[in-house]
Amino acid sequence: MDYSTESLRLHREWKGKIEIHSRVPVRTKDDLSLAYTPGVAQACKVIQKDKEESYALTRRGNLCAVITDGTAVLGLGDIGPEAGMPVMEGKCVLFKEFGDVDAFPLCISTKDPDEFTETVVRLSGSFGGINLEDISAPRCFEIEKKLNERLDIPVFHDDQHGTAIVTLAGLTNALKLTGKKKEDVRIVTSGSGAAGVAIVRLLLHAGFKNIIMTDRKGTIYGNRDDLNPVKKEMAGITNPEGLKGSLRDALKGADVFIGISAPGLLDAETVKSMEKAPVIFACANPEPEIYPDEAKAGGAFIVATGRSDYPNQINNVLAFPGVFRGAFDVRAREINEEMKIAAAAALAGLVTGDDLSPDRIIPDPFDPRVGKAVAKAVSDAAIRTGVAKTSEM
Repeated sequence: MDYSTESLRLHREWKGKIEIHSRVPVRTKDDLSLAYTPGVAQACKVIQKDKEESYALTRRGNLCAVITDGTAVLGLGDIGPEAGMPVMEGKCVLFKEFGDVDAFPLCISTKDPDEFTETVVRLSGSFGGINLEDISAPRCFEIEKKLNERLDIPVFHDDQHGTAIVTLAGLTNALKLTGKKKEDVRIVTSGSGAAGVAIVRLLLHAGFKNIIMTDRKGTIYGNRDDLNPVKKEMAGITNPEGLKGSLRDALKGADVFIGISAPGLLDAETVKSMEKAPVIFACANPEPEIYPDEAKAGGAFIVATGRSDYPNQINNVLAFPGVFRGAFDVRAREINEEMKIAAAAALAGLVTGDDLSPDRIIPDPFDPRVGKAVAKAVSDAAIRTGVAKTSEM
């Protein structure tokens, strides 16, 4: 199928992928008086006295805002908020289908982080959670940080944390197959944008010790004089040996490569220079850093990509619907690192025994167990870490 042509045709036919459905009947005068005026006034008065009642008396507790400024949409770049709308609608569909979370797209026309943050804060009383989407780095880090400081509802940048959760899940199972321990492996990453930084942060939090980040100019190390604030921060917690050089230099003797960067950066010879049975996550889209057949020709034991036409797709839909479902179920104030690690462990735990193989290190997105398993793990972690407002699921 020519997905581009057929998808465009269907988008014209659909005229949008989401719509509003009423949850209550309005067929009689009494129905109208109960759902709207005069009866609705009593719910308003209760919420006026206690805003927390908005979760019990409105749909807020199951409503997520999917918000973008259109600056980093898929692989298309800065195409503007209106052009990002089809993606935001699609995200809302996935929230509902895979997590039974109601989601609403909001595309904000500003590139100013403070304006964006203020807009979201002013809207936040209508939602139970905020999913940031397709916002360019490093602005996305600043926006997320400010929103987390000002809001008491979950704020989740899926390009960062959804990718990180699925990557950790896949890497957990990959190491089971290689017999290597997370404390001992050397990981090299390519790409220092939103996803790259989030993956490294989560891996470090999960107990991985030796990670070397690279960008277009090579390895990121402490006294490099051209680093932005985020890269400076990452330089302080990665590359423990202070290795300088190119991506190829860093990969010599490495156990794992994780790429969220650009196509064609690796070749079979580079893979051969890695440690025995290397693990390759080549997740640049639509063209990976190296294609699976070439990676395996170089000796790769396990290869994951961001594509659906190869095994081991690192697909965010495995994470974000269940993460929000779990956070909403216990009214979590935030989505912390422990909740993300729990989500990754739940995903990894769905592929065991004979099912676990080099071509199957993560579950299929259509596996009906995924959303429920992730949600339960996230809810439990929220309660355990004290960020849940209720334990009633």
